[in-house]
Amino acid sequence: MASKLAVSNLDAWYGAQQVLYAISLELPDRATTAIIGPSGCGKSTFLRCLNRLHEEVPGARTAGEIRLDGDDLARLDPVLVRCRVGMVFQKPTPFPNLSIFENVAAGLRLLGVRRAEELDEGVVDALRDAALWEEVEDKLDAPPSSLSGGQQQRLCIARALAVRPEVLLLDEPCSALDPIATAKVEALLAKLRDEYTLVIVTHNLAQATRVADHTAFFYLGKLVEFGSTEQVFKAPAEKLTENYVNGRFG
Repeated sequence: MASKLAVSNLDAWYGAQQVLYAISLELPDRATTAIIGPSGCGKSTFLRCLNRLHEEVPGARTAGEIRLDGDDLARLDPVLVRCRVGMVFQKPTPFPNLSIFENVAAGLRLLGVRRAEELDEGVVDALRDAALWEEVEDKLDAPPSSLSGGQQQRLCIARALAVRPEVLLLDEPCSALDPIATAKVEALLAKLRDEYTLVIVTHNLAQATRVADHTAFFYLGKLVEFGSTEQVFKAPAEKLTENYVNGRFG
């Protein structure tokens, strides 16, 4: 099982408060890994460390090492890191003052793409990859507010995919969506995992079993257990994991 991201002894703080403790984890390439655990256990912080967003918070810092295909993230330009490791947030976050087209084109423009033909091709490809093209092809100049919540989330996924990342991080991407929109996003993730490394934070244990090949269970800032999703949910090695996946606390 080849790893895409290798995390070694990762600690993280917000000011004086430590929130992650010695996390070591290898995230498999072209597979979906779910990060589960109760609220406040460090799941979202861990995700934000993977593309160096954590360091953007005043007073936040990390120790340890994260490598992407062997490259030390700390030695790379953070903007380029976020092109290689894209992110989709809990609530849809399209740029409200840009059109649907320009939302997707934003990352391409940041990377220096200027030719109209290249922008058009990149936007269309990303919208197709996000299973949104047929729903928006006749209103690319419209604002994202004209879309439903689920469509806006898929627009944010298209925006991340436009720059052809290697990894896509998703922080509870369905928590603000209704069941129909959630099903569409989950179907999209199933399609994307053949081409991308996906890491999804989810509080929905049933969702983790549906979409993830591997699952990591976090508790109080520590990694308790990591394995195949089937093993973690059906035959957990740790009693704490067993109690959590069986709903005895959370």
